[in-house]
Amino acid sequence: MNKIEKRSHWMLDEVKSAGRENLDAEHAFQYDIKEDASVMEELALMKMLGLNEQSEVVDIGAGTGQFTLAVAPLCTRIVAVDVSPVMLDVLKAKVSESRLPNIEVVQSGFLTYEHQGRQADFVYSRYALHHLPDFWKALAFQRLGHIVRTGGVFRLWDIVYNFEPSEADDRLNTWCAKLSDDPKDGWIRADLEEHIRDEHSTFTWLLEPMIERAGFSIEEAVYSPDGIFARYVARAI
Repeated sequence: MNKIEKRSHWMLDEVKSAGRENLDAEHAFQYDIKEDASVMEELALMKMLGLNEQSEVVDIGAGTGQFTLAVAPLCTRIVAVDVSPVMLDVLKAKVSESRLPNIEVVQSGFLTYEHQGRQADFVYSRYALHHLPDFWKALAFQRLGHIVRTGGVFRLWDIVYNFEPSEADDRLNTWCAKLSDDPKDGWIRADLEEHIRDEHSTFTWLLEPMIERAGFSIEEAVYSPDGIFARYVARAI
């Protein structure tokens, strides 16, 4: 199902903002080899937060569907949302092979997805929000606040910088230096440099007020020691 319909001429083009690599079929095909979404850890957390066989879940920025396929047997409905046609090609092939009946796949994004049916109990997003500049992040959070029911959970995991601007040189150079230039290693240094330069990761102290202003209460925020990654549990109030 395709749902990417810009409501105004000034709306951001979410497909063009998806990132060069996420519109590349070869990257999509190799993604699961390069990236482990830690789905068992995530499912354990979701169960602690109340995930059960009656839960409705929206996975926004679902990519190749690592989380979607893992959570589907544990809930009544999972909607996998992504703007990238090549990522969705991989996901749809997995869904077809799995024969799981409760997975819906929608080509859409944070700014264009229109939820159908009752409000979701959980909204999940991993490594997708950073494709939006901050203005659009704020609008995205507002829209997510209408998708998840009161008391429902928004789980966000992304590249979010937990340091001061004066530390950026040291922190980001150290992060990039962790990877080699050999493509055989999966992600390479140039991938990180491209992310920093061309995508829209922001600071924790800018992102968190946006989440709260959209009607969520942040119950847990976990930052990586290097100040590069953040994981949130937020509840709709």
